[in-house]
Amino acid sequence: MDFSLNSDQQILRDTVRQFMETEMRPVLRAYEREEKFPAAELRELGELGCCGMLIPEEWGGAGMDTVSYVVMLEEVARVCASTAVTLSVTNSVVAVPLWKHGTDEQKKKYLTRLAHGEILGSFCLTEPQAGSDAAAIQTRAVRDGDFYVLNGAKSWVSSGAHTGVYIVFAKTDATAGAKGVTAFLVEPSFPGFRVARYEDKMGLRISKSAEISLSDCRVPAANRIGEEGQGLKIALEALDGGRVGIAAQSVGIAQGAFEASVKYAKQRRAFGKTISEFQAIQFMLADMQTEIEAARGLMYYAAWLRDQGPAAATSRRGAQASRAKLYASEMANRVCAKAVQIHGSQGYSRESDVERYYRDARVLTIYDGTSEMQRTVIARDLLKAGS
Repeated sequence: MDFSLNSDQQILRDTVRQFMETEMRPVLRAYEREEKFPAAELRELGELGCCGMLIPEEWGGAGMDTVSYVVMLEEVARVCASTAVTLSVTNSVVAVPLWKHGTDEQKKKYLTRLAHGEILGSFCLTEPQAGSDAAAIQTRAVRDGDFYVLNGAKSWVSSGAHTGVYIVFAKTDATAGAKGVTAFLVEPSFPGFRVARYEDKMGLRISKSAEISLSDCRVPAANRIGEEGQGLKIALEALDGGRVGIAAQSVGIAQGAFEASVKYAKQRRAFGKTISEFQAIQFMLADMQTEIEAARGLMYYAAWLRDQGPAAATSRRGAQASRAKLYASEMANRVCAKAVQIHGSQGYSRESDVERYYRDARVLTIYDGTSEMQRTVIARDLLKAGS
């Protein structure tokens, strides 16, 4: 199996890398201080095709494969993880489920604009009292003629008020458990929709995470995705793709921290020589690079499996996405910790990139399913295979 990049993927990688280095890196430290959402840069990335990479060209997307998609995300996260999160959410858990499960009318209204980067998308499943246990959500949706009336709250909603369309999951049948969840497309202009507050986060400071309030929010019945009761299936399918994206973010963050560490180790002098000449530093760098390459291999394989269609069982794709997400996210935390150690006191300063990488990496083992949930998915798959 050959995961070397083809010519189109190399061009994509180089184009995104040049944009992130020339347009994003120079302003990133100021954006972090101001907690400024990179709206202008995201629009430009949308014009490059980064917001609809997995969407067919007929709906305005780039029509690329999943390997190309993770190449793009890695390059973005290598400089700015916050921007990569926004692109990952818009692509993996908004545009793709809308393309797969939405009506033609919904695609005409929302998908083309998402694919062009004209609007961003948000995924609203988590609630203050429902995280890993997605079936425990309390948000309710009651049919009222040609509308559904939604009441509840959603937390940790990426992009906050910068979003043009939200996929909101709500219970249409409170007695049916997981089979009572339904998905809806909600616009921020709908009556009863409100961004209640923003989270004050450790990392990903320029990726706004909001709590959304739905108070008698009236959503047209035409904005329901799929049938009533199919919502959790749609959500979990989307999260499988999202986990491949998290693996790509993890590899990108780790790669950025590793490159900064190599550069610093070659420049920093102690006891009459550069610290790169000390075996302790060499061993840390060797371990960092080896782990990054291992995670990248898992990521590419998970991405490749997603493009195999019926040839790869859904459970196999899901378990491999969990393996990639689990290993890459924990790897990124280890690599970023070593990067701070190599930088010494400089690595603890807000003036260094590795301090930001370290903070940004911490959430990788939590969102889109904790490491513990990924281990559960993997164990179920291997025990099922063993039987």
